[in-house]
Amino acid sequence: MTEVFVVSDNIISPLGHTSAENFEQLKQSVSAVKRHDKKTFLSTAFYASLFDENCFSNADTHGYTKFEQLLIASIENALQNSDIVVSDKKTILIISSTKGNIGLLNASEYSDELRNRISLNTSAEKIAKHFNFINKPIVVCNACISGSLAMITASRLIRSGIYENAVVAGADVITEFILSGFQSFQALSDGMCRPFDVKRNGINLGEAAAGIVLSSNKKYEGNIRLTGGSVSNDANHISGPSRTGDALHVVIDKAIREAGIASNAIDFISAHGTATLYNDEMEAAAITLSGLEYVPVNSLKAYFGHTLGASGILESVISIHSMQQNIILPSLGFEDNGVSAPVNVCSELLHQPLNHFLKTASGFGGCNAAVVFSK
Repeated sequence: MTEVFVVSDNIISPLGHTSAENFEQLKQSVSAVKRHDKKTFLSTAFYASLFDENCFSNADTHGYTKFEQLLIASIENALQNSDIVVSDKKTILIISSTKGNIGLLNASEYSDELRNRISLNTSAEKIAKHFNFINKPIVVCNACISGSLAMITASRLIRSGIYENAVVAGADVITEFILSGFQSFQALSDGMCRPFDVKRNGINLGEAAAGIVLSSNKKYEGNIRLTGGSVSNDANHISGPSRTGDALHVVIDKAIREAGIASNAIDFISAHGTATLYNDEMEAAAITLSGLEYVPVNSLKAYFGHTLGASGILESVISIHSMQQNIILPSLGFEDNGVSAPVNVCSELLHQPLNHFLKTASGFGGCNAAVVFSK
């Protein structure tokens, strides 16, 4: 099977504008999640990871929205650290997001022009034109597995031989529309989120962009590889995850088999870990069904918040750097196990040899994804 190598990566978040900056902050247990009192977003105070208002402009003179500027900055940094030629017909751009420019609905009356501007396809085409990609970009929008699914899509396209290189980037910005939606589900935490903890009571949201460049070119064969990936849908409920974890368990097993390793070769798991009651319970059940309950697990949501369409890429990039440095980051906010399955949630910084990690994700509508990365 054609191997897929990680060429370069980037993270832009309130913690930093490069992957290295973000990773160093996490090693110091620094969180970007803070209390905000923005009446234009929500009538009550909320906890989230947000960029400073002067960091990115919503009305950039070049005609790009904050969402698009984030993606451009992340892609630009990732490309600077690679020698990939974007104008090559063997290179594809894949964009992941859950809501994109949905915040524009608050700024203008609805019209055909606004509908086109909000379209994720419009953003993807503008970004592709900015960098001079010659292939039509691909958009992946499938709830909170969007970033993970975008990477799996890229690996499949590369393995098929259609493309040699893929630039994958995901982003979301927090708006009144998004906050009010999660509030209507009573899913927002009234403090810092606590994934898998007995006192968890909801999520924190976050703004970020993340990019990863993948290639099958043999000159990168000393790099980290994306070795396996799978997706499923449990069709349980429009918003509630499966109670059994069966569908996530299936994709975990498939991703590990595709990676060509045994389940006991997984050194740590970067979980979705939203800190909602049902997601963490389902994810713990799936991990246990897969025989991985002894494997160290962490969630990065208390550092970055839930970054939606960026989360799968962002958390994979952090975990890639973890594997490179043989460090497992603790799950910030975790103290006492609050799920019924006996999962091994990491509560302190661990140093040990790392060769393979598993990234899991789940989202509204019952979608699930699992990705394996290997040295």
